[in-house]
Amino acid sequence: MSLFIRLLQWCLKAAVFFALFAFALNNQQDATVNLLFGHRWRAPMMLIVLAAFAAGVVIGVAGMLPGWWRRRAAPAPAAPLAAGVVRSDVDDSAMAPLTGLPDDTPPPAPAPRHRPPPRGVPYPPAGPSPDGV
Repeated sequence: MSLFIRLLQWCLKAAVFFALFAFALNNQQDATVNLLFGHRWRAPMMLIVLAAFAAGVVIGVAGMLPGWWRRRAAPAPAAPLAAGVVRSDVDDSAMAPLTGLPDDTPPPAPAPRHRPPPRGVPYPPAGPSPDGV
């Protein structure tokens, strides 16, 4: 990334920070939050907004945790065996030897791995393409 773009990003971040800081300084008057059962909480408006933001972050993270734990606990997909790797749980006596290839013939190339399109890009339609290829 170019230096200009990084400088522009830092200027934008500084502008957002100073705007929020000015908002906090302008809202220092006391405010009352009416809770349940007649309880009231009097605090500066800045503190109330900060508490609401922090509560939202905590609730959001708590809602995301089960999915994170589920993905972390799921076993990783098995990687395909590399060429020449022998599995120890396969009985070699039942396998027929590879015949028909001379020693100087390279092994066939592996099939290309399918990668799904990026999000928002639809899959291409099944069947022949409109241009006949």
